[in-house]
Amino acid sequence: MKKAVILLSGGLDSTTVLAIAKAQGYEPYALSFRYGQRHSIELASAQRVAAAMQVKEHVIADINLRAFGGSALTADIAVPKGRDTAAMEADIPITYVPARNTIFLSFALGWAEVLHANHIFVGVNALDYSGYPDCRPEFISAFETMANLATKSGVEGNKLTIHAPLIEMSKADIIRKGLELCVDYGLTSSCYDPGDDGKPCGQCDSCLLRAKGFAEAGVADPLLLHYDL
Repeated sequence: MKKAVILLSGGLDSTTVLAIAKAQGYEPYALSFRYGQRHSIELASAQRVAAAMQVKEHVIADINLRAFGGSALTADIAVPKGRDTAAMEADIPITYVPARNTIFLSFALGWAEVLHANHIFVGVNALDYSGYPDCRPEFISAFETMANLATKSGVEGNKLTIHAPLIEMSKADIIRKGLELCVDYGLTSSCYDPGDDGKPCGQCDSCLLRAKGFAEAGVADPLLLHYDL
């Protein structure tokens, strides 16, 4: 089997990407981060997902983006709540973590080179998302070009490919694809500001986009059923 590093946050998108990689015959090595985020709920979800989906190995890397702050996810800044789609699309929100996907993909690149893996999967999406610049196709293409210039593997002709299978899918289409692959979305967590028990706030951008996706897909969100919401 071809080895692949899968960036796994524990959220809906990255879990779907893991399922897609497995369905395509890749041997998955999951990579998550304890990066100074304001809660550990999503990381616990990543551990549950990795176990349930039987990844070959799951590494949780410790880095401290809280040292820089600059985001509602890594500093004491309020998470925006109750915004409509127009407000989400108006500017880059304060939940954007500066250079996060560049940092995460760089770690994935390092591990992939050690594993002799030529594939990295990431769950970025440029349709139903919060306007983050590091979720766009141009970014993924540029990073792939850089990766093949910057590594021993790339220089020696072992081309690395960054797979972003969700990048042009709506949230509803992502959910439909995941259900087709038997993903248990009850294991995932998407909320930017959950309760200590993992209960989603229901009002942050991520919760609203997730709710929109399930509504458009015509199915109930099993995570909400778990909390009787």
